[in-house]
Amino acid sequence: MINRRTFSKAVGLGAGAAAVSLAGPAGSASAARTTGAPAASPAPAPVVPAITPGTHTGFPTLKHVRAGVLNIGYAELGPAHGPVVLLLHGWPYDIHSYVDVAPLLADQGYRVLVPYLRGHGPTRFLSRSTPRTAEQSAVALDIIAFMDALKIPRALLAGFDWGSRTADIIAALWPERVTALLSTSGYLITNVPAQTEPLTPAAEHNWWYQWYFAGERGKKAMEDETQRIALCRYVWTLVSPNWNFTDTLFNRTAEAFKNPDYAAVVLFNYRWRIGLVQGQPRYDRYEKQLWAQPPIHVPTLTLDAALDPFTPPPGDGSSYRTHFTGPYLHRTIPDTGHNLPQEAPTAFAQAVIDADHL
Repeated sequence: MINRRTFSKAVGLGAGAAAVSLAGPAGSASAARTTGAPAASPAPAPVVPAITPGTHTGFPTLKHVRAGVLNIGYAELGPAHGPVVLLLHGWPYDIHSYVDVAPLLADQGYRVLVPYLRGHGPTRFLSRSTPRTAEQSAVALDIIAFMDALKIPRALLAGFDWGSRTADIIAALWPERVTALLSTSGYLITNVPAQTEPLTPAAEHNWWYQWYFAGERGKKAMEDETQRIALCRYVWTLVSPNWNFTDTLFNRTAEAFKNPDYAAVVLFNYRWRIGLVQGQPRYDRYEKQLWAQPPIHVPTLTLDAALDPFTPPPGDGSSYRTHFTGPYLHRTIPDTGHNLPQEAPTAFAQAVIDADHL
């Protein structure tokens, strides 16, 4: 999930996210735009047709590609020669967070790629000897390798949770690979040394699962498939308080949690973030760059989900605005929790298209 430092700022500002009463292009979101300099008026962005969440129940047959240290499973929709959009999922979720978003974008002419992150679903490590780590830069380099394997020089990156962090990192360190960025919850690049400092009690309370994973009991729970799936389902209820998902919908995603490397990858990620385990030396140079909180210059649209407990109030992006120096747009999506693309697919798809038109 999101950076606990970002969440600490949210708690310090107050409880709850308030949407401004200015309707955005999607018709249901507040919006504010700022840019570094006046620009010529671009062609208007097409309007995505509204659909009911849950309209689509699955993806076509999955594809696989060897990329870096992984064999990555992914879904692909849309024309082969369309502009590329990569949709990156978070934890505890999988590619089905985009099961409604991807067809909406494909219908607009985009080539949409939705990869399973390391440790999720059919994605597998190519070698038994590769450490099952999950430093933030390692996950980002997985996506760079994925793009290289598919001969994709540049793409629009969109994500939430782990996916937002991954997209932010690529935009910050390898901006030449990014046409535009859609980042839910804003700037999520983690400064690991800063994570050693205590947060407010309320913030620490909301990160209960991080501390659970730090101990032996949480480790045992994650390594037990039944307990792991029950834990993930409970997280869904906490971070998306008004999302009435069905057992069928959850169970479809929970299949991704049965990956043999899932527990190791998730445990490493959360333990690494708070300095309990060391990352691989091969990633050290990237992590040092990321700990400096590099700015993001590519055109960016940020989203906040009003009911996500990790959204910094008042939901206007002000807590992370200074990290984005290029053309910029922010929206708050009302009545929506942490799994924003699955809970509000029309608004998310519209935001992707609008980011592409910044």
